[in-house]
Amino acid sequence: MYFKFNFSFYITCYCLILSLVNANVQTSAKNSFVEQLTEENWDRILIGEWMVEFYAPWCPACKSLEPIWEHLASQKKILNINVGKVDVTDSPGLSGRFMVIALPTIYHIKDGIFRQYKSPRDKDSLIEFVSDKIWEKIEPIPSWKSPTSIQMSVISQFFKMSQVLRGIHNRLMEDFGLPTWGSYLIFAIATIVIGAILGLFIVCLIDFIYPPKSMPVQAFTQGFMGGHMQEKSIQDEEIVEHVKDDLVDEESEREVSEAEEKEKDVDKDSKTEPSSPNVRKRKPRKAD
Repeated sequence: MYFKFNFSFYITCYCLILSLVNANVQTSAKNSFVEQLTEENWDRILIGEWMVEFYAPWCPACKSLEPIWEHLASQKKILNINVGKVDVTDSPGLSGRFMVIALPTIYHIKDGIFRQYKSPRDKDSLIEFVSDKIWEKIEPIPSWKSPTSIQMSVISQFFKMSQVLRGIHNRLMEDFGLPTWGSYLIFAIATIVIGAILGLFIVCLIDFIYPPKSMPVQAFTQGFMGGHMQEKSIQDEEIVEHVKDDLVDEESEREVSEAEEKEKDVDKDSKTEPSSPNVRKRKPRKAD
Protein backbone atom coordinates (compact mmCIF):
# COMPACT_ATOMS: atom_id res chain seq x y z
CA MET A 1 0.00 0.00 0.00
CA TYR A 2 2.84 2.33 0.89
CA PHE A 3 4.58 1.45 -2.38
CA LYS A 4 1.48 2.19 -4.41
CA PHE A 5 1.07 5.54 -2.68
CA ASN A 6 4.70 6.56 -3.41
CA PHE A 7 4.45 5.45 -7.01
CA SER A 8 1.26 7.47 -7.60
CA PHE A 9 2.81 10.44 -5.85
CA TYR A 10 5.88 10.36 -8.10
CA ILE A 11 3.74 10.07 -11.20
CA THR A 12 1.63 13.06 -10.12
CA CYS A 13 4.73 15.19 -9.46
CA TYR A 14 6.20 14.24 -12.81
CA CYS A 15 3.01 15.25 -14.64
CA LEU A 16 2.91 18.56 -12.80
CA ILE A 17 6.52 19.32 -13.72
CA LEU A 18 5.86 18.53 -17.40
CA SER A 19 2.79 20.74 -17.44
CA LEU A 20 4.75 23.60 -15.88
CA VAL A 21 7.55 23.24 -18.43
CA ASN A 22 5.08 23.21 -21.33
CA ALA A 23 3.31 26.23 -19.89
CA ASN A 24 6.59 28.10 -19.61
CA VAL A 25 7.52 27.19 -23.16
CA GLN A 26 4.16 28.33 -24.49
CA THR A 27 4.34 31.54 -22.45
CA SER A 28 7.83 32.31 -23.72
CA ALA A 29 6.68 31.61 -27.27
CA LYS A 30 3.76 33.97 -26.86
CA ASN A 31 5.91 36.65 -25.27
CA SER A 32 8.58 36.34 -27.98
CA PHE A 33 8.97 39.38 -30.21
CA VAL A 34 10.34 37.25 -33.05
CA GLU A 35 7.81 36.31 -35.72
CA GLN A 36 7.91 32.71 -36.93
CA LEU A 37 7.96 32.56 -40.72
CA THR A 38 6.96 29.54 -42.79
CA GLU A 39 6.40 28.71 -46.45
CA GLU A 40 2.82 29.96 -46.12
CA ASN A 41 3.53 33.46 -44.78
CA TRP A 42 7.11 34.19 -45.90
CA ASP A 43 5.92 36.74 -48.49
CA ARG A 44 5.21 39.15 -45.62
CA ILE A 45 8.90 40.08 -45.63
CA LEU A 46 8.51 41.65 -49.09
CA ILE A 47 6.88 44.70 -47.47
CA GLY A 48 8.79 46.93 -45.08
CA GLU A 49 12.17 46.32 -43.44
CA TRP A 50 13.02 42.94 -41.97
CA MET A 51 15.84 41.04 -40.31
CA VAL A 52 15.35 37.28 -40.80
CA GLU A 53 17.33 34.41 -39.31
CA PHE A 54 17.47 30.89 -40.75
CA TYR A 55 18.13 28.35 -38.01
CA ALA A 56 17.71 24.72 -36.98
CA PRO A 57 16.85 23.42 -33.49
CA TRP A 58 19.88 21.11 -33.46
CA CYS A 59 22.37 23.88 -34.45
CA PRO A 60 24.60 24.97 -31.49
CA ALA A 61 25.44 28.33 -33.08
CA CYS A 62 21.72 29.00 -33.57
CA LYS A 63 21.06 28.27 -29.90
CA SER A 64 23.76 30.72 -28.81
CA LEU A 65 22.31 33.37 -31.13
CA GLU A 66 18.77 32.94 -29.82
CA PRO A 67 18.96 35.40 -26.85
CA ILE A 68 20.74 37.97 -29.01
CA TRP A 69 18.06 37.64 -31.66
CA GLU A 70 15.35 38.06 -29.02
CA HIS A 71 17.05 41.24 -27.81
CA LEU A 72 17.11 42.59 -31.37
CA ALA A 73 13.42 41.78 -31.73
CA SER A 74 12.66 43.61 -28.47
CA GLN A 75 14.11 46.77 -30.06
CA LYS A 76 12.07 46.51 -33.26
CA LYS A 77 9.75 49.40 -32.36
CA ILE A 78 12.70 51.68 -31.70
CA LEU A 79 14.51 50.54 -34.86
CA ASN A 80 11.26 50.50 -36.86
CA ILE A 81 11.92 47.03 -38.26
CA ASN A 82 10.40 43.54 -38.14
CA VAL A 83 12.37 40.55 -36.87
CA GLY A 84 11.60 37.00 -37.97
CA LYS A 85 13.10 33.53 -38.07
CA VAL A 86 12.70 30.44 -40.22
CA ASP A 87 13.12 26.85 -39.07
CA VAL A 88 14.73 25.09 -42.04
CA THR A 89 13.64 21.68 -40.78
CA ASP A 90 9.99 22.71 -41.02
CA SER A 91 10.37 24.89 -44.14
CA PRO A 92 12.93 23.23 -46.44
CA GLY A 93 11.52 25.08 -49.43
CA LEU A 94 12.57 28.42 -47.94
CA SER A 95 16.10 27.17 -47.33
CA GLY A 96 16.29 26.35 -51.05
CA ARG A 97 14.67 29.61 -52.09
CA PHE A 98 17.23 31.61 -50.09
CA MET A 99 20.11 29.19 -50.84
CA VAL A 100 20.91 28.65 -47.17
CA ILE A 101 24.12 26.60 -47.02
CA ALA A 102 25.21 27.48 -43.46
CA LEU A 103 23.45 28.01 -40.16
CA PRO A 104 22.60 30.48 -38.85
CA THR A 105 22.11 32.65 -41.94
CA ILE A 106 20.79 36.21 -41.58
CA TYR A 107 19.15 38.33 -44.27
CA HIS A 108 18.20 41.98 -44.34
CA ILE A 109 15.18 42.76 -46.51
CA LYS A 110 14.02 46.22 -47.47
CA ASP A 111 10.96 46.49 -49.74
CA GLY A 112 11.78 43.25 -51.54
CA ILE A 113 15.54 43.90 -51.88
CA PHE A 114 17.60 41.18 -50.21
CA ARG A 115 21.04 41.53 -48.60
CA GLN A 116 22.91 38.90 -46.63
CA TYR A 117 24.28 39.89 -43.23
CA LYS A 118 27.90 38.74 -42.74
CA SER A 119 29.02 41.01 -39.87
CA PRO A 120 29.55 39.91 -36.23
CA ARG A 121 26.49 38.45 -34.49
CA ASP A 122 26.60 40.41 -31.25
CA LYS A 123 23.88 42.77 -30.00
CA ASP A 124 25.69 46.02 -30.73
CA SER A 125 26.68 45.03 -34.27
CA LEU A 126 23.16 43.96 -35.19
CA ILE A 127 21.55 47.12 -33.79
CA GLU A 128 24.17 49.34 -35.41
CA PHE A 129 23.67 47.56 -38.73
CA VAL A 130 20.02 48.63 -38.72
CA SER A 131 20.16 52.00 -36.94
CA ASP A 132 23.12 53.39 -38.92
CA LYS A 133 21.88 51.85 -42.18
CA ILE A 134 25.10 50.00 -42.81
CA TRP A 135 23.09 47.67 -45.02
CA GLU A 136 23.14 50.37 -47.73
CA LYS A 137 26.87 49.66 -48.23
CA ILE A 138 26.21 45.99 -48.99
CA GLU A 139 25.59 44.89 -52.57
CA PRO A 140 22.05 43.47 -52.99
CA ILE A 141 21.54 39.93 -54.16
CA PRO A 142 21.32 39.87 -58.01
CA SER A 143 17.92 39.52 -59.58
CA TRP A 144 18.56 36.02 -60.98
CA LYS A 145 19.38 34.83 -57.44
CA SER A 146 16.55 36.68 -55.74
CA PRO A 147 14.17 34.49 -53.68
CA THR A 148 11.27 35.92 -55.67
CA SER A 149 12.66 34.81 -59.06
CA ILE A 150 11.23 31.88 -61.03
CA GLN A 151 14.41 29.80 -60.92
CA MET A 152 14.68 30.08 -57.13
CA SER A 153 11.03 29.06 -56.85
CA VAL A 154 11.85 25.94 -58.88
CA ILE A 155 14.83 25.20 -56.62
CA SER A 156 12.58 25.53 -53.56
CA GLN A 157 10.29 22.85 -55.02
CA PHE A 158 13.29 20.54 -55.45
CA PHE A 159 14.21 21.09 -51.79
CA LYS A 160 10.65 20.20 -50.78
CA MET A 161 10.81 17.07 -52.91
CA SER A 162 14.12 16.05 -51.36
CA GLN A 163 12.58 16.36 -47.90
CA VAL A 164 9.65 14.17 -48.95
CA LEU A 165 11.97 11.55 -50.44
CA ARG A 166 14.06 11.58 -47.29
CA GLY A 167 10.94 10.92 -45.22
CA ILE A 168 9.97 8.01 -47.49
CA HIS A 169 13.49 6.60 -47.24
CA ASN A 170 13.41 6.72 -43.44
CA ARG A 171 9.98 5.15 -43.32
CA LEU A 172 11.02 2.28 -45.59
CA MET A 173 13.95 1.48 -43.33
CA GLU A 174 12.23 2.01 -39.95
CA ASP A 175 8.67 0.76 -40.55
CA PHE A 176 9.29 -1.92 -43.18
CA GLY A 177 12.80 -2.94 -42.10
CA LEU A 178 14.36 -2.57 -45.55
CA PRO A 179 18.15 -2.26 -45.76
CA THR A 180 19.69 0.89 -47.16
CA TRP A 181 20.54 -0.69 -50.52
CA GLY A 182 16.95 -1.98 -50.84
CA SER A 183 15.57 1.53 -50.40
CA TYR A 184 18.03 2.90 -52.95
CA LEU A 185 17.07 0.12 -55.39
CA ILE A 186 13.39 1.05 -55.09
CA PHE A 187 14.21 4.72 -55.73
CA ALA A 188 16.34 3.79 -58.76
CA ILE A 189 13.57 1.66 -60.33
CA ALA A 190 10.99 4.36 -59.63
CA THR A 191 13.26 6.99 -61.22
CA ILE A 192 13.67 4.90 -64.40
CA VAL A 193 9.94 4.20 -64.71
CA ILE A 194 8.93 7.81 -64.08
CA GLY A 195 11.57 9.05 -66.55
CA ALA A 196 10.28 6.69 -69.26
CA ILE A 197 6.68 7.78 -68.68
CA LEU A 198 7.61 11.46 -68.76
CA GLY A 199 9.68 10.97 -71.94
CA LEU A 200 6.76 9.23 -73.67
CA PHE A 201 4.39 11.98 -72.54
CA ILE A 202 6.72 14.71 -73.87
CA VAL A 203 7.05 12.96 -77.25
CA CYS A 204 3.28 12.59 -77.57
CA LEU A 205 2.80 16.22 -76.57
CA ILE A 206 5.28 17.41 -79.22
CA ASP A 207 3.60 15.27 -81.89
CA PHE A 208 0.23 16.70 -80.87
CA ILE A 209 1.44 20.32 -81.01
CA TYR A 210 3.61 19.90 -84.12
CA PRO A 211 2.15 16.95 -86.06
CA PRO A 212 4.41 15.47 -88.78
CA LYS A 213 3.50 16.35 -92.36
CA SER A 214 2.02 13.35 -94.24
CA MET A 215 3.35 12.83 -97.81
CA PRO A 216 0.89 11.52 -100.47
CA VAL A 217 1.60 8.07 -101.92
CA GLN A 218 1.83 9.39 -105.51
CA ALA A 219 4.30 12.10 -104.54
CA PHE A 220 6.31 9.53 -102.62
CA THR A 221 6.42 7.13 -105.63
CA GLN A 222 7.29 9.96 -108.01
CA GLY A 223 10.03 11.13 -105.70
CA PHE A 224 11.32 7.58 -105.38
CA MET A 225 11.21 6.93 -109.16
CA GLY A 226 12.74 10.33 -109.88
CA GLY A 227 15.55 9.64 -107.48
CA HIS A 228 16.05 6.16 -108.98
CA MET A 229 16.13 7.53 -112.53
CA GLN A 230 18.52 10.27 -111.47
CA GLU A 231 20.84 7.71 -109.91
CA LYS A 232 20.63 5.56 -113.07
CA SER A 233 21.47 8.52 -115.33
CA ILE A 234 24.41 9.37 -113.12
CA GLN A 235 25.66 5.78 -113.37
CA ASP A 236 25.24 5.84 -117.18
CA GLU A 237 27.20 9.06 -117.40
CA GLU A 238 29.96 7.55 -115.32
CA ILE A 239 30.08 4.48 -117.60
CA VAL A 240 30.27 6.69 -120.74
CA GLU A 241 33.05 8.73 -119.22
CA HIS A 242 34.99 5.56 -118.40
CA VAL A 243 34.52 4.29 -121.99
CA LYS A 244 35.70 7.62 -123.40
CA ASP A 245 38.71 7.53 -121.15
CA ASP A 246 39.52 4.01 -122.37
CA LEU A 247 39.16 5.07 -126.03
CA VAL A 248 41.36 8.09 -125.51
CA ASP A 249 43.97 5.93 -123.86
CA GLU A 250 43.91 3.43 -126.76
CA GLU A 251 44.21 6.19 -129.35
CA SER A 252 47.05 7.81 -127.50
CA GLU A 253 48.85 4.45 -127.25
CA ARG A 254 48.30 3.86 -130.99
CA GLU A 255 49.69 7.27 -131.85
CA VAL A 256 52.70 6.66 -129.67
CA SER A 257 53.36 3.27 -131.35
CA GLU A 258 53.02 4.80 -134.83
CA ALA A 259 55.42 7.57 -133.88
CA GLU A 260 57.94 5.00 -132.64
CA GLU A 261 57.65 2.98 -135.87
CA LYS A 262 58.24 6.12 -137.95
CA GLU A 263 61.32 6.90 -135.91
CA LYS A 264 62.64 3.38 -136.53
CA ASP A 265 62.05 3.74 -140.33
CA VAL A 266 63.86 7.05 -140.36
CA ASP A 267 66.80 5.49 -138.56
CA LYS A 268 66.97 2.66 -141.15
CA ASP A 269 66.88 5.10 -144.06
CA SER A 270 69.60 7.20 -142.53
CA LYS A 271 71.82 4.12 -142.26
CA THR A 272 71.43 3.20 -145.96
CA GLU A 273 72.13 6.66 -147.33
CA PRO A 274 75.31 7.09 -149.55
CA SER A 275 76.72 9.65 -147.22
CA SER A 276 78.62 6.82 -145.59
CA PRO A 277 82.40 7.00 -146.39
CA ASN A 278 82.72 3.24 -147.18
CA VAL A 279 80.25 3.34 -150.09
CA ARG A 280 81.76 4.24 -153.48
CA LYS A 281 80.00 6.57 -155.74
CA ARG A 282 79.22 5.22 -159.18
CA LYS A 283 80.22 7.46 -161.95
CA PRO A 284 77.67 7.98 -164.62
CA ARG A 285 78.50 6.70 -168.05
CA LYS A 286 78.56 8.85 -171.03
CA ALA A 287 76.24 7.93 -173.81
CA ASP A 288 77.82 6.33 -176.89
